[in-house]
Amino acid sequence: MRTISIGKAARESGVKVPTIRYYEQIGLLAAPERTESNRRTYTDDDIRRLAFIRHSRELGFEIDAIRTLIELQEHPAAPCAAADAIARRRLEDVQARIRKLRALEQELERMLASGVHGRVHNCRVIEVLADHYKCVHEEH
Repeated sequence: MRTISIGKAARESGVKVPTIRYYEQIGLLAAPERTESNRRTYTDDDIRRLAFIRHSRELGFEIDAIRTLIELQEHPAAPCAAADAIARRRLEDVQARIRKLRALEQELERMLASGVHGRVHNCRVIEVLADHYKCVHEEH
């Protein structure tokens, strides 16, 4: 079985060394074996786990969701419903964020369209930012 240093594990997995240590500290990655000189050593399974965590984080999954997904991996014959539910919640979060960003985009477009060439004393941007109730995109 191949074992590698933390630096090489970081390069192969795309996860920075301090982050690897953090994942060990919070239990997402098992404490690695150590050499006689007390250096951490990692296996190919560790590299796969780190890549899984990195990809999950890139997709915006929270640490607790990743922890659950890792636990689910340990039961390959179990139904996928729990993993699907986690992904569905993440999708709903992303869709909600997109809706908010679109509303924000529209509000900024309205602000800019209504007074680009005026003076500061009647500037729509300043006016809306100064009075949140003039913002169209949010409920008050």
